[in-house]
Amino acid sequence: MSLRRIGIALASLALLGVATPPPAQAAAAVPAFDHIVLVMFENKSAWQLTSSSSPYFTSLAGQGAKFTQSYAITHPSQPNYIALFSGGTQGVTNDDCPKNFTGDNLGNQLISSGLSFKGYSEAMPSDGYTGCSSGTYRRKHNSWVDFSNVPASSNVTFASFPSDYSKLPTVSFVSPDMCNDMHDCSIGTGDAWLKNKLDGYAQWAKTHNSLLIVTFDEDNYLALNRVYTFFVGAHVKPGSYSSKITHYTVLRTIETAYGLPALGGAANVSPITDVWQ
Repeated sequence: MSLRRIGIALASLALLGVATPPPAQAAAAVPAFDHIVLVMFENKSAWQLTSSSSPYFTSLAGQGAKFTQSYAITHPSQPNYIALFSGGTQGVTNDDCPKNFTGDNLGNQLISSGLSFKGYSEAMPSDGYTGCSSGTYRRKHNSWVDFSNVPASSNVTFASFPSDYSKLPTVSFVSPDMCNDMHDCSIGTGDAWLKNKLDGYAQWAKTHNSLLIVTFDEDNYLALNRVYTFFVGAHVKPGSYSSKITHYTVLRTIETAYGLPALGGAANVSPITDVWQ
């Protein structure tokens, strides 16, 4: 029965004096954000990010929705990046480079739908670069370059991340270099990098229908693989949330925001709907 007919039926019962139950509440939708920026850090368990080790992470997470039961997909790094971007590890079980795929992924979904995507990699030597490494840049942390249906124009250096945030694409993925992502350097180094490079966007997002997602690829190689993840920005209801989420849940949430079909493992989970106001 259509919603219109249900409404007419309920109204008729009310006129007859028949008590009717309150209408069921629709599940909360994921907001259609103007911009989403996702930044991925490296190889730290959630418990390692404390108010003393990472004061800015702690402060920023307190301004948003912190997920206390957030989990990566596997070990090592590379398959987690691929999973979050495409809904599956694509059979990858190592950090070997290069990897090349033709399947669907978030970047292709967005572009095919008339939206936009860019991946910003710190220390990558030039836009469109396809090499496996250069200085502190590693392609294994840049999953979008592995897919032939994501244009080279979407693979850019972090130096081109705009200071006018309204010029950002619909969705951006950001990969700090091997030091600033905490892989080779301290938690404090990554904490300072996030504050210096993305606090401006985080605060702007709150009043500009935009969202920042901060997460990690994996923990420090423990079986639990629980990682630090939080959302901050517009429509976010601050607090701690204990429902289990994974990288697939994050992907599903981004896809839902833009009406995109769920890819692979993202189709087996529900989007995050309880953190929005």
